[in-house]
Amino acid sequence: MSDVDNLGGVPHIILGSYLALLLVLGIVGYRRRQEGSEEDYYLAGRSQGWVVSSLTIMATFFSSFALLGAPGMVYRDGVVFALFSLNVPVAGVAIYLLGARIRRIGREKGYLTPADMIADHYGSPVGLRLLVALVGLLYAVPYIVIQIQAGGIISSQLFGGEHAFEIGACLLSLVTMLYIMIGGMRSVAWTDALQGTLLMGGMLLAGAAAVAALGGPSAFFAKVAELPRTSLTVPGTTGSFTPEKLFTLCIFGALGSMIQPAQWMRFYAAKSAKALRRSAVIFALGLTACFLFGVMLVGLGGQVLYPVAKPGADGAFDYQVQVDGQAVTVSEADLPGRLAKGGKPLPHPDVGAGPRDFDQIMVVVLKRHLPELLGPAGLLLATLVIIAIMAAAMSTADSNLHALSAVVTRDIYAGILRPSASEKSRLWVGRGVIAAATLLALGMVFVSRSSESFDPIGMIMPMSLLAIAFSSQLLPVTFDVLFLKRGSRQGAIAGIVAGMLVVLMFSPLLAIVTGSDSAAVGLFARLKQIADIGFCGVVVNVTVFTLLSVTGKRG
Repeated sequence: MSDVDNLGGVPHIILGSYLALLLVLGIVGYRRRQEGSEEDYYLAGRSQGWVVSSLTIMATFFSSFALLGAPGMVYRDGVVFALFSLNVPVAGVAIYLLGARIRRIGREKGYLTPADMIADHYGSPVGLRLLVALVGLLYAVPYIVIQIQAGGIISSQLFGGEHAFEIGACLLSLVTMLYIMIGGMRSVAWTDALQGTLLMGGMLLAGAAAVAALGGPSAFFAKVAELPRTSLTVPGTTGSFTPEKLFTLCIFGALGSMIQPAQWMRFYAAKSAKALRRSAVIFALGLTACFLFGVMLVGLGGQVLYPVAKPGADGAFDYQVQVDGQAVTVSEADLPGRLAKGGKPLPHPDVGAGPRDFDQIMVVVLKRHLPELLGPAGLLLATLVIIAIMAAAMSTADSNLHALSAVVTRDIYAGILRPSASEKSRLWVGRGVIAAATLLALGMVFVSRSSESFDPIGMIMPMSLLAIAFSSQLLPVTFDVLFLKRGSRQGAIAGIVAGMLVVLMFSPLLAIVTGSDSAAVGLFARLKQIADIGFCGVVVNVTVFTLLSVTGKRG
């Protein structure tokens, strides 16, 4: 059985060369800059063509979840999670319709951040600007933290060693910080284009490796058809993904990802509406193909290669489930009841030892089966693709660090604290924000790692969905600003606040305040199983926004 460990020092050379290339792109971005121009640093002079624009939007939409969490979810729950790929066309439509309009207004008015447009529309230079900036922070910070965690995880899986996690996390953080500070949006977009290309290629190669390992397309689908019924039906093995939840997750997960600050700024940066609309089509087609022919094939092929269930004596399947820290065998019929009582399904031992280790299936397929497909060259490609998974983390981290800098500098420092600050001083403050945010996120990762309950992979999906739920609370005001123009300043502020409070209720905060056995906690737990938490927040947000706008004075 082949393994990238057989390559000796080659992985280190590939990683070192890759990180050096990213720094070179940062320097090139710096040399192409317009000296002292805030618009150039944050929006690349609003000159991004359709190729770079599509790839940087794609790489920003990608995260470590796409390469680790999503294949793991298909491996655990079956084909039901592949339906999550429906959020990609929804996001593409959002880019096509919302993005083009955001770009036009942003260019006409000289906007840099979402708060610029929203606060200006409602005539709220302080209150609403600060609130929209806060939403941006609540989205960006969790995403930066989980991407640094993912970089450490991949480093430990690729290189091993006692301190591989720490070294990988530090390298990821510091290199990302440097090329953003040096080159701004240009270096971020160019590195995203490189990383987006590697990610798409890596996902498709992993899917091809899974199919080849099972004997080709016909044998692959024949063996997948023999999987347990729960792996091929809704709501999946764990029952987590009901049709209602999938629907709201696909809609609001996609829209929330598209109106967060990093993507909003990419709409501003597009050279033309035509370029942005072309980017939307490429984004939708390219990422949908990656999910269907990468994520789905790896996850379902993984179930065959590394079974999560084995045929029992009666023709049904038996599962391994962790109960009170012990692995027990559970029949297919008894599985739902066991899971309802807190049991956790376990992956095949070759994939992982704990209930959170389903996420390792992508790395396992690459390391073990890509060499079988391509021979000795497969070892090198497996290494490059695994490093590309680190790139997924970097491409999301750099976009959010860059956007975080713009939000803090433009909306808080210059918008509220020092409106008279010069453009040059704002740029230096922005670079300082990037450095401070990087070091803070890195520190948060290390503090978390010192805890015995530290579970970096298990945090990826919950934190991602929480961040998107917060950003979704900008949807009502965004639609009003772009299309309706009927809302009031008071309605906008109250709606966002109400929606954010609802999202917070789905977090552990409610259990801490009221007690874990309270009726309110139970209600929110049931709602969370039915619908996406961003959707629940938006429903309340729209209700409050509409009522206050109808009864109050319009902005």
